[in-house]
Amino acid sequence: MFNHVKAAPSPDLLTPENAVMLFVDHQPQMFFGVGSGDRTGIINATVGLGKAAKVFNVPTVLTTVAAESFSGPLLPQLAEVFPGKEVIDRTTMNAWEDPAVVDAIKATGRKKIIISGLWTEVCIVLPALSALGQGYEVYVVTDASGGVSPQAHEHAILRMVQAGAVPVTWIQVLLELQRDWARGETYLPVTELVKEHGGVYGQGLVYAQSIIGAHAAG
Repeated sequence: MFNHVKAAPSPDLLTPENAVMLFVDHQPQMFFGVGSGDRTGIINATVGLGKAAKVFNVPTVLTTVAAESFSGPLLPQLAEVFPGKEVIDRTTMNAWEDPAVVDAIKATGRKKIIISGLWTEVCIVLPALSALGQGYEVYVVTDASGGVSPQAHEHAILRMVQAGAVPVTWIQVLLELQRDWARGETYLPVTELVKEHGGVYGQGLVYAQSIIGAHAAG
């Protein structure tokens, strides 16, 4: 019955070759309205996620809404991760109704969209449901996203999960992309990223490396 079983990863897993990251509306005015969780934590998770994309060369789409008239510029710490990269500014609350955003996603050839942004109940739900409806797989980074209240955030995540989206965290995405500590080309960048943005986990890694040795991880 189980002759087909072998030591191989599931096709459902995120990899540097099958995913694209979409950052939606991490902007000052949008942060002002976030009441679902600690905004400093959301910023930390967002920047950590961006750096994860950079480490693994995952194609990334940055987008804002009404940047010059209402919401302000892209989160500066995130912009610093991608110097010179185009930021697509929209008028639509639903990023999936902006042809430039959809064309940028399509151009990557990837079918797994890792999405994060503000607010969960509007600017994440709308493109997530739209992308799911057109055959994409959607992974919502819940700790790099925020809503106007805990209920708004949680109900939005529930709505997306019921439609087929997968809730993840930024650390989960990072470690799923690494998946094997024997991958030496990304081992050091990943562990440095964890130490910088991984909170207590990062401090644990600092401790382990100082006590056990430079190659302690996990």
